[in-house]
Order: sequence, then C-alpha cells, then structure tokens
Amino acid sequence: MRVFIYSFLVLAGMAFTTCKKNQLGGKSHISGTVMHHSRYLPFARVFIKFNATEFPGKDTTVYDAKVWADDKGNYAITCYQGNYYLYGFVYDDQFLKNVSGGMPVKIRNNESLSLDVAVTE
Repeated sequence: MRVFIYSFLVLAGMAFTTCKKNQLGGKSHISGTVMHHSRYLPFARVFIKFNATEFPGKDTTVYDAKVWADDKGNYAITCYQGNYYLYGFVYDDQFLKNVSGGMPVKIRNNESLSLDVAVTE
C-alpha cells in the first residue's frame, strides 16, 4: 500500500510541475516590435496579463508582468503555453502624445510567435 501511495504522490507532483500555463519562463517565445504609423517606438513598455483573452483595461497595475522594448522597439517574452494579453504603452515624441494598444495572444508549448504591437492615440 505504501508503494501505491508513494507512486501516486510522485506522479501527482510531476503533473503539477510539468503543466505550467500562463506565466513567464517556459519554452514558448513571443517577440515583435511596438509600432505607431509604421514607425517603431524605442523603449516602449509591453505589459502582460496572464490568462486573458480580452483587454483588461488601461490601468497597468492590473497586469502581471512587463518587458521593455529596446532602442529599436523590439520586445521579447519567454513564456509557457496559454492565453495572454499584450498591452503596449509609450510616449511618441513625433506626435507628442502617449500612444497605446494591445492584442490577445494564444500560444502553444514550444511555439515562437512574431507579433507587432500596434499602438495609436
């Protein structure tokens, strides 16, 4: 009986650690550029909401994580499979306005997606 209980606990523990979803880390990758009117925007912030399929709103404190775009507007996220909402936010010095925008993303295990985040006034 002890062997059965021990085996069950080991298998249950493995199931909980190997089926991660909706968090950073993992083997899936989302990358792209933050764009406004076909122009990349350097140093934009891309906020990430885990387990989301709809726009969570402009309040960035409700998002679970964020990454910064580089000097060419490129961002990269390493994550587990799941549903995410990406929300880009940056000040556009050409238009002298804050611009923002986002999109839902569904990614599978070991998948790499290239998605540009379009932002607007």
